[in-house]
Amino acid sequence: MKKLDELTSWSSDWSELRVVVYGLGVSGFSAADTLHELGARVLVVADKADEKLLEVLEVLGVEALVGAEEQIQLDRLNSFNPELLIVSPGIRPERPLLAEATALGAQVWTDIDLAWRLRDKHGMPSNWICVTGTNGKTTVTQLVEAMLISAGIRAVACGNIGTPILDVVRDPAAFEVLVVELSSFQLHYQNELAPIVSAVLNIADDHLDWHGSLEAYTEAKAKIYNNTSICCVYNAGDSVTEKLVSKSHGTENAQAVGFTVNTPMPNEIGWVEDILVDRAFIDDPSEAQELATFADLKKIPVISPHLMANVAAAAAMARAVGVQPLEIQNALQGFTLDAHRIELVLDQDGIRWIDDSKATNPHAAAAALASFDSVIWIVGGLLKGVDIAPLVEKYSARIKFAIIVGVDREPVVEAFRTMAPNIPFVEITDSKESVMNAVIDIAKTHAVSGDVVLLAPAAASMDQFIDYADRGTAFVKAIEQGVRNTNG
Repeated sequence: MKKLDELTSWSSDWSELRVVVYGLGVSGFSAADTLHELGARVLVVADKADEKLLEVLEVLGVEALVGAEEQIQLDRLNSFNPELLIVSPGIRPERPLLAEATALGAQVWTDIDLAWRLRDKHGMPSNWICVTGTNGKTTVTQLVEAMLISAGIRAVACGNIGTPILDVVRDPAAFEVLVVELSSFQLHYQNELAPIVSAVLNIADDHLDWHGSLEAYTEAKAKIYNNTSICCVYNAGDSVTEKLVSKSHGTENAQAVGFTVNTPMPNEIGWVEDILVDRAFIDDPSEAQELATFADLKKIPVISPHLMANVAAAAAMARAVGVQPLEIQNALQGFTLDAHRIELVLDQDGIRWIDDSKATNPHAAAAALASFDSVIWIVGGLLKGVDIAPLVEKYSARIKFAIIVGVDREPVVEAFRTMAPNIPFVEITDSKESVMNAVIDIAKTHAVSGDVVLLAPAAASMDQFIDYADRGTAFVKAIEQGVRNTNG
């Protein structure tokens, strides 16, 4: 039996290592492909899989057990007797296959753990900058990537976004820095990363159905700070994140730097009106260095407080590795947000139609609601065990009318009745095929000049849609058909 602690490099002897890859999405396939290339003996176990991926595995000669009953999976696991199991991050930790693998003595990693050990494939090991948080992590990861590239550093965003991280590790481009977005699912299983810079952007209720409690969710997020060597970035407006830094281990030599949407204190980066300033990476902390202004965000139509926080966080992470103000400005000037993130779809007759379908939890929806004064709010979907009532109460003064969608409508209705009884609302019971058309028809009857029709559901989308992008696309299409073509 191989000693896994000795497998710390691409050049280590991975041959004949018995590995089960559990789950066959893009990350699972990438793990199986990589391990096969290293000479390991690989068994893929999955409840379902894309036929094209299975065809490739068959060509490679990798065994795949897909769609089998649980007992058949367990029996094959026992006969294979794995030394290592690579788990796809969405798989719940209480699944019997994981418990059985652990009982057999196998270690459990994710593709992130494997990539960490293989990061020297092209010579000098890449440095990692790691980002997590309830909201904003994709935008911050992309911003950091843009700032590093602007500074001439070979950097790439990966992890929970974009190209599977093991494909990045194997890329001949030989990236100097990986900017790694990490979800709470990935961090739950993660054990021994050592990033040069790390950040927890914020902590709020999310995925409580998966983790079981806010404490367990927070504990998973906290792992990202451990063993950080240069800088731990935290949210000065979220005391939980600062406490997580103080409780981290292996960070004695790392600078702790806060980011804020307000005027920064010493050792923080923040905003003075429309100017982003640095009081953390300068010789005299009593002074401040200008990094950028709102004018540099010229490709983003809505500069929300959430965006300001994300820019400040990304700037802190980039400054920690020496990126200069002009390089930050250049990166911001060319930056655009992903689709479905506080995206202006239409501005017509004084009414703005905003697609924030990526707001899949209350914390993300709060960022959008805080940006507008008079909102026709489209809310609902799969709540994932989260209480939406505090959000309704906090932003009731900004909500003019609510359109409630999705399968978990009852808790949303109850939240309005108890927390904001004066706000009128309507429930949409239509199926996926017509739900957004019904939403737009109702929104048109209530919206007047000065209003914002906001899709920020504060819930996941898989009850009626493939994902948040599918939901946002349906919203945009309904606007094109029901608003722009009729009134434009």
